[in-house]
Amino acid sequence: MDYLEFKRHLGKAALNTKSFAELVKMKQSSITNYKQKGNVPNHLAIIVVLMGEMAENKIDFKSKLRKIDMKEPVKRPKAFGRNKENNKDDSFENQ
Repeated sequence: MDYLEFKRHLGKAALNTKSFAELVKMKQSSITNYKQKGNVPNHLAIIVVLMGEMAENKIDFKSKLRKIDMKEPVKRPKAFGRNKENNKDDSFENQ
């Protein structure tokens, strides 16, 4: 799904990118970064289409999602010993 279509479905669901990100426990920047790429991943497309349909049918999906015990995203550690110039791991060089 392209990003503009994604935004249209967000509108149907009465959401913006910030509220969508909060509901699905993602960072808002992770969502808005797809604008540059042009497309959103299939799993997010499915979610937003279902949210839009549920909103149109007056189904309260927001309270249901808030009840799910979803974990906040885990920050990925920076690569240990990663050499940015040649993208090789030289932490064990000279052994």
